[in-house]
Amino acid sequence: MLIVFDQGTPAPLRQVLAGHQVHTAYERGWSTLKNGEFLAAAEGAGYQVLVSTDRNLKSQQNLAARSLGIVVSLTTSWPRIQRKVGAVVEAVNGASPGSYIEVSFDDV
Repeated sequence: MLIVFDQGTPAPLRQVLAGHQVHTAYERGWSTLKNGEFLAAAEGAGYQVLVSTDRNLKSQQNLAARSLGIVVSLTTSWPRIQRKVGAVVEAVNGASPGSYIEVSFDDV
């Protein structure tokens, strides 16, 4: 699966998604794009999943019409994500076009 991380997504998460091709917004030269522009660029480049930490994405964009799935981590803390990394991997693997999945870390 082709995955792109937005600016706030901890880069070490890429190692647990080793079975996928993962790029960051920075690597793609998209770090200055706004949400709508970033989503359009990711879709145009054929990405299937966006992993983000932007909780406001669902209220700022019409996500149902998107050709990529969106997984939002409700924390940017790598140590917290690391303790519940299986839930993130499961969300990424379960993402489909137009889906929006939030991964909560309240119980870690």
